[in-house]
Amino acid sequence: MKAVRAALTLWLAAFCTVVLAQARELPDFTRLVDDQGNAVVNISTTQAVRRSGAAPQVPGIEDEEVLEFFRRFIPRQQPGQPGPSQRPESRSLGSGFIISADGYILTNAHVVDGADEINVRFTDKREFKAKVIGADRRTDIAVIKVDAANLPAVRFGDPTKLKVGEWVVAIGSPFGFENTVTAGIVSAKGRSLPQENFVPFIQTDVAINPGNSGGPLFNMRGEVVGINSQIYSRTGGFMGLSFAIPIDVALDIQKQLRDKGRVARGRIGVVIQEVTRDLATSFGLERPRGALVNSVEKGSPADKAGVEATDIIVSFDGKPVESSSDLPRIVGSTRPGSASTVEVWRKGKTQKLNITVAELQEDRVAAADKPGSRAKPQAEAPANRLGIVVGELSAEQRKGLGIQHGLVVTDVRPDSKADVRKGDVLLTMVHKGQHTELKSVEQFNKILAGLDRNSVITLQVRRGESTAFVTISGLTDKG
Repeated sequence: MKAVRAALTLWLAAFCTVVLAQARELPDFTRLVDDQGNAVVNISTTQAVRRSGAAPQVPGIEDEEVLEFFRRFIPRQQPGQPGPSQRPESRSLGSGFIISADGYILTNAHVVDGADEINVRFTDKREFKAKVIGADRRTDIAVIKVDAANLPAVRFGDPTKLKVGEWVVAIGSPFGFENTVTAGIVSAKGRSLPQENFVPFIQTDVAINPGNSGGPLFNMRGEVVGINSQIYSRTGGFMGLSFAIPIDVALDIQKQLRDKGRVARGRIGVVIQEVTRDLATSFGLERPRGALVNSVEKGSPADKAGVEATDIIVSFDGKPVESSSDLPRIVGSTRPGSASTVEVWRKGKTQKLNITVAELQEDRVAAADKPGSRAKPQAEAPANRLGIVVGELSAEQRKGLGIQHGLVVTDVRPDSKADVRKGDVLLTMVHKGQHTELKSVEQFNKILAGLDRNSVITLQVRRGESTAFVTISGLTDKG
């Protein structure tokens, strides 16, 4: 019996030791909040209603088709508030943080977008009117200023040193509850979100809700590493996926806004797409990487540098391009007028080109399809091993499209594996890194006839004013 008691005592002692050790390893956020909480502010805005009779916007009430979209999280109007037709202005809530003792504050652009009046409330209950110094919608960064001095300012950290799994803390005003503290871990880094080409987001599982917009994301050293900007939600509330703008990106934007009142971004004039495994195989790359150039704008920096459609950009200005989403960020952060080097994969080998970066104009839009831009077949041929029928273009049609060669798709068989449509123009074929310009039906079908039935090929397809690369795995035994 004594032996049993002794064994039980030893087991309890060991268990308590483990529990105490685990308790010591749990993070303590109290000092961080005490030191940095005073630098976080609550932001409310008012905006005169410019349309009467519109239904109030209630977070969580969304169209089924956009439930899966990434959405910014700021309530333009709280549930239960009267609609615009009953009051002269709408109100919104967000967060921000002080970056300098003389009153400069960082927040999200969508927090202050369209605001007629901005009110900033500090933790000591003081309130100030703020003015917008500058805002950049592409990165969702805004700088505002209050007339005050000797304010507590945050410290900045290095988001590149963040590790996935590391603890992080958010302070903000979800649903108007000021200085709410939530914590979690870094879930991923360098996330690309739809329609967000210039920000490599930090993904976390920190609880973020409407009103947290513009608030800081801290590391455990009490340094700001990001600005909470977006969530992924079906309900309008937190569902475990939050996204923050890295603070190094935000500080670069705020410096340009304060110095010049606007942001200057680089552009080179290419349309790109992601390199899939099949595309990499077609182009002879050892693995999927880079940004595949669909088309090059005539007269653009890329055109002048000699970049060609079918090139795969694998690095820019010495920075590797692992995915197509990397390129807009790297080029966009390059100052216009800078001389850079672009490395491309072309016809089975790398090649370096010198390029002078131009400035991206904010009002630049993609060209729309023009009526009548699709060519009509001059002649038809039987379906080939892709299960499609192609025809040749006349000289007049090539001139109208601004191309020197190409075949038009006139029919697509129901069992075809090719992701093309009638009216598409096939410009180039790529197989095992070899690029072939398509100039005649006979030439194209002869190439297909000589390929193994398990071959992977890529076609450069012109559709209206756009071009894209389409990969096809496997051919029929015969046309």
